[in-house]
Amino acid sequence: MVSSTELLSQDEKGFRFNGQLSLYSNYAPKNDLDFLLGGRYIPELRYTVPLDTSTTLDFFGSANIFGSTSFHPFDSSNNTGDITAYRIWARLTGRQYEVRLGLQKIDFGVATVLRPLQWFNQVDPRDPLGITNGVYGGLARYYFLNNANLWFWVLYGNEKTKGFELIPTSQSFPEIGGRVQLPIPKGEIGLTYHYRIGDSEGIPEIPSYEKIPENRFGLDVKWDVTVGLWLEASHITKSKNLGLLTNQTLINVGTDYTFGIGSGLNFVIEHLLGSYDEKAFQFEEISNTTAVTLAYPLSFFDNMSMVSTYSWDSKTGSFFLNYEHQFKKFAGYVMLYYNPETPQGLIENDIQTSTTGPGMRLMIVFNH
Repeated sequence: MVSSTELLSQDEKGFRFNGQLSLYSNYAPKNDLDFLLGGRYIPELRYTVPLDTSTTLDFFGSANIFGSTSFHPFDSSNNTGDITAYRIWARLTGRQYEVRLGLQKIDFGVATVLRPLQWFNQVDPRDPLGITNGVYGGLARYYFLNNANLWFWVLYGNEKTKGFELIPTSQSFPEIGGRVQLPIPKGEIGLTYHYRIGDSEGIPEIPSYEKIPENRFGLDVKWDVTVGLWLEASHITKSKNLGLLTNQTLINVGTDYTFGIGSGLNFVIEHLLGSYDEKAFQFEEISNTTAVTLAYPLSFFDNMSMVSTYSWDSKTGSFFLNYEHQFKKFAGYVMLYYNPETPQGLIENDIQTSTTGPGMRLMIVFNH
């Protein structure tokens, strides 16, 4: 077996500095502040230390420097901006393991748009840059030779809600969880568990508790046959009675296939069943959402993609079309979208700036 350290080139050892600059504009005529101008810079500094032929120590830090102004010409405006830590972690990597400590991204699951296991990030599937906040904690992973792997994590200091969380986390006790991924014929299966203590004090219209023990259970299975097939599900239960928020069940089924049209048209369809119940698995208050994505490479430098969702309960849909062109030193994006007033079950970041109705966004991205 060739070790990860032996594969490191001279340029990958020591200090490396990279960054991503994005500039964007947005027009959404149905909103009071219909124009938006903004920018973001994410500088990254990495230091890599080979400890021996099979062990590497990495240090990584990046910041999220952003600012934007939403305005209606010659009338009113709203400005926002900040400088925050984006990723700060240290990682020890061996032949079959890695341990990472600090502000990091933790992500798993097989669904692509409507994701029951999106527990620890806010990645919007429509965002070509995949911008998301990280979580503070430690993560250990061990990789077996048969492609099975084990995860274990401890999170602490995350005051804001993450993923689909409805109430913040109490700082009285760390969050603890783990995951096992196993190969199966034609695919893989994952089992996940997470424990935390929630805090609903100060949240209107929710019973107030300082400590709410919460258990999360996750299952994801994917098969690669003639088409890709998957199931991703989560069940979250709280030990305190919060009415319909006591139990949450999300079940996603999906499939994907690449048609032999031109350079290959990739088609994905998913359906998400959601249930919020006072008693587990009653399925009294349910929601149904369907998502469709298409992706087509027009050329080596040009790509088109589309994401559309439809809520069968509110009978509303969303639409997002993205054209991407790769220039020599930067990338350009033209995005057209429609957002309904009713949420569609997607995790949203500022790619849509919480606008409703039709809109257009232009973005230029430079990586160095």
